[in-house]
Amino acid sequence: MQFADIQEARDFLAANPEVRSIELMLIDANGLPRGKLLHRDELLAIYQNGRPLPSSILSLTLQGEDVEATGLVWEVADADCWTYPLPGSLTLQPWRSTPTGQLQVSMHPTQGLPAAAADPRHALMRVIERLKADGFHPVMAVELEFYLLDKQRDANGRPQPAVQMNGVRPEAPQVYGVYELEQMQPFLDDLYAACEVQGLPVRTAISEYAPGQLELTLEHRFDALQAVDEGVRYKRLVRGVANKHGLQACFMAKPFGDRAGCGMHLHVSLADQQGNNLYASEDPQGTPLLRHSIGGMMATLLDALAIFCPNANSFRRFQTNSYAPLARSWGVNNRTVSFRVPGGPAVSRHIEHRICGADANPYLAAAAILAGIHHGIREQIDPGAAIVGNGYEQATEFLPTDWLTALRALEQSSWARQTLGDEFLKVFLAIKQTEYRQFMAEVGEQDWRWYLHHA
Repeated sequence: MQFADIQEARDFLAANPEVRSIELMLIDANGLPRGKLLHRDELLAIYQNGRPLPSSILSLTLQGEDVEATGLVWEVADADCWTYPLPGSLTLQPWRSTPTGQLQVSMHPTQGLPAAAADPRHALMRVIERLKADGFHPVMAVELEFYLLDKQRDANGRPQPAVQMNGVRPEAPQVYGVYELEQMQPFLDDLYAACEVQGLPVRTAISEYAPGQLELTLEHRFDALQAVDEGVRYKRLVRGVANKHGLQACFMAKPFGDRAGCGMHLHVSLADQQGNNLYASEDPQGTPLLRHSIGGMMATLLDALAIFCPNANSFRRFQTNSYAPLARSWGVNNRTVSFRVPGGPAVSRHIEHRICGADANPYLAAAAILAGIHHGIREQIDPGAAIVGNGYEQATEFLPTDWLTALRALEQSSWARQTLGDEFLKVFLAIKQTEYRQFMAEVGEQDWRWYLHHA
């Protein structure tokens, strides 16, 4: 575990005398940033001695409620657990109305106990280290789809796409529309500028397959942990810039029943220590190592599904002909499968993992993907024949489409326990099982519409 040097803080304070507040954030099991707003005078002490946060900060549901079954609340007296700054994470939040800094922290592996075992970033680090020990250096990139929504609901109280520069609220998908991107120019200009300030490698912007839906790609990184750190910070940035423009950035997996869902596509390859792509091949299906990697991800897909799809809404995204995969399948240059090997030159050969919703925790999703790859390599698992053509029509073994089945599969998985650790899995399952019970206990509009007059 490497934490930041205090010189980083000294340089930041000297270069930004106008900054008075700094947002300190820790990423929880749901992938949400939680923390405090600090005064600049507190910054150096954090680099020197760390910053205590309560153990319960990693025991929270999506709604921010304690889950006692995690063991991180009363039975440990909500103890202080020490966090330390991550290198390169101290930066500005350009979207704030007053100059504000941002600092990401992670639990110290010993001083952060008992909460350290529940830090999702640690789970990813452990998987990466196991791969490196076998000579494999994971290379990753994160793609996140999201909706730009109006903060004002429609007449029925439902969310709606934001009004564009031309004064029109979009209704048609207009996928890949360049005019649609032009209509979002003020938001995109600020987003790109903020990414430049924070050093985030944002590249292509795309109008996705629904009104108000966008995707911006992040450059791949030889350091997979860096790539995921940047994906997490990018998500925080998008929300902040949207809020500055009076909009809401929505990363729900399926915010609209009749429109495209939002995915998080993770691109991955393995390199040697010198950075040479071990998947590189003139064969579009890649090397045997690539195919074994896919085989491992396919073999562990059900075990990890509750990580890739962590919420009730996540499963609404899985619909035929929706660009969201429905089965354990792979193919070359094929967007109807779960594991896609994109086209391109031999040196760029890699795998695109298409299962995750944009609501997944990037640290946990990446950990499960890389652990699945490692499993496939060690066991030399054959993924079977690649799908050619429409994967929806050829699917024979469908993924579960309900939250409870996925949670039970994760709970019963010995592979998941080895991958994430018993302590982490205990916390994650306690949180998600609590959320499941709360969600199922809530009676709302759909219940009344279906059953009030007919049951």
